[in-house]
Amino acid sequence: MRSYFEFAGRTRTLAVTFAATAAFLVLVFPNLPIGGEMLDMKPGYSHEEAMASMEEYGPSGRTTYAWASAVLDTLFPVIYVTFLAGLIYRFRLTEGTWILAFIPVVAGLGDLAENAQITAMLLQYPNVGAIQVAWASAFTLVKGWILPVCLILGLGLLLVALLRGGIRAIRDSRGGD
Repeated sequence: MRSYFEFAGRTRTLAVTFAATAAFLVLVFPNLPIGGEMLDMKPGYSHEEAMASMEEYGPSGRTTYAWASAVLDTLFPVIYVTFLAGLIYRFRLTEGTWILAFIPVVAGLGDLAENAQITAMLLQYPNVGAIQVAWASAFTLVKGWILPVCLILGLGLLLVALLRGGIRAIRDSRGGD
């Protein structure tokens, strides 16, 4: 797994996965013609709310959402996990903190579980049980908590690296004062 993190932390990989993550978030998901807000973009939902959303989507929207969840939203976690894990790995403070790069992997696994539940619900509609919705909503909530932590951690480590580099550059320009 460490070789994956090393790959993810390369400059080119970080640039490509950042651009792909941004494209999915700005261009792809907001423009899916499903007829309502995606369940996995909500902060959680009850059985009644999920059923109302799926009714709002209509047959065409449910089909589009199921396809997108099974295909696009399976690819998306791979991309953002690679970006976030690479960012955390690349800018880790000490050699021992590389293990923090596993946090986005956990988020991605939760996202994939969420996608499987949502796809199943969309395909089973209207025969969707409350327990299945509860599991899907729970995975959505976990993802909603872990992803911001990953983003803050990655950006915080990047900021520390930039500050250290700036301080080092100033020190070097003064002849090591």
